Amino acid sequence: MKKQTIIITGASSGIGKALAHYFLAKGDNVVINSATASKLKQTYDELGGGGNLAFVPGDIRDKAVGELLVKTAVDRFGSADVLINNAGIFESRPFLEVDEAYLDKFLNTNLKGTYFTTQAVIPQMLKQKDGVVINIGTPIVGHALGGVPVTAAMASKGAIHALTLQLAAEFGAQNIRTNTVAPGVIRTPMHGDNADQMAGLHLMKRVGEVNDVAEMVYTVAKSQFVNGAIINVDGGFGAGHHVG
Repeated sequence: MKKQTIIITGASSGIGKALAHYFLAKGDNVVINSATASKLKQTYDELGGGGNLAFVPGDIRDKAVGELLVKTAVDRFGSADVLINNAGIFESRPFLEVDEAYLDKFLNTNLKGTYFTTQAVIPQMLKQKDGVVINIGTPIVGHALGGVPVTAAMASKGAIHALTLQLAAEFGAQNIRTNTVAPGVIRTPMHGDNADQMAGLHLMKRVGEVNDVAEMVYTVAKSQFVNGAIINVDGGFGAGHHVG
């Protein structure tokens, strides 16, 4: 497979960091991003630095950060082949307690961050006549959980799923493919030591590992004929649930 340049947002820990490690190990060039500069530099060092890796700190809510990510990819490696919109936040709060500032927090980071970072990379992909955008979604968009009040987060993630389909329609004929990979509960620092307590949500009765997600994202990045797909990597959570 040809060497590609991969841009990964939210890459200082968890799934994003695992994605960077996976693509680097496969020989690709990677540009990593995080809003926390110190953590990003630490991750850059842990990944070995080197000629195939660059880092750009900054909050993706700022459209200029997306533009700098693309410029860095092109200046350092000559192309911007794959954008992985991984950066996002997830919290719960009862619907009737959500105020405008709380809702805006999710819309600004999850939706607008994904939207404008993608907007920054599409012109370069049009120039290349090739590109892949991979959004990170969630199966909860299509399989709601009673007792888990996440309307603010789901409103923003549902918008990302919808955005995926529309981008696939608008740019597919230009050989730019847009897909969403939707992980279930994955063992990451976000869940602390509590991940295994949610194993029963999945038909496989275990939580996922970061490499489960990385393998799928890599496959989608290299595919030439997957477009407009929402792909659950969730141990069967989106398909159904156990009784008892």
